[in-house]
Amino acid sequence: MSTRAGHIVLFTGGARSGKSRRAEQYAARLGLPVTYIATAEAGDDEMRQRIAAHQAQRPATWATIEAPLAVASALRTLAPGSVALLDCVALLTTNLLLAHETDPEPVVLAEVTAFLAVARERTLSLIIVSNEVGLGLVPPYPLGRVYRDLLGRVNQQLAAAADAVYLVVAGIPVELKALEASWANG
Repeated sequence: MSTRAGHIVLFTGGARSGKSRRAEQYAARLGLPVTYIATAEAGDDEMRQRIAAHQAQRPATWATIEAPLAVASALRTLAPGSVALLDCVALLTTNLLLAHETDPEPVVLAEVTAFLAVARERTLSLIIVSNEVGLGLVPPYPLGRVYRDLLGRVNQQLAAAADAVYLVVAGIPVELKALEASWANG
């Protein structure tokens, strides 16, 4: 685990894979105050329950910033060298997609580019959570396919920028960049 300031770590995996829990453990191990950047919006009772469960499992000492559409702006408010846990980019992508249905890709990719740049400029330790949605069935409706494809591109952008990438399966994190490096070195 890297503990230097200014690093980016991505946790990805399927629904209920344990990725948020592992990202929270990673952030806590850094031993610094953490700001949780939340992208979920409580549009119904079920989502309110999910949000409450996430809030209950993280330390009460962590600050929270609600940023359903503008993560880069939220990160700009943090002091240089801070720790931020962004949960989750899949919901950020959903929120931006629904706000810009006619042409979402430029807006989504611009926001991702912006928040990655802010993290580097401010030497933030940014821990990112995102769903891996490309392993399942092809959605039967156009907006679902747009979402799946767009989030796949976003996850690739995040992984390329990240110092470490963990795929979480059944609660177990596997560090992908280390595997990639060993594969590339033959």
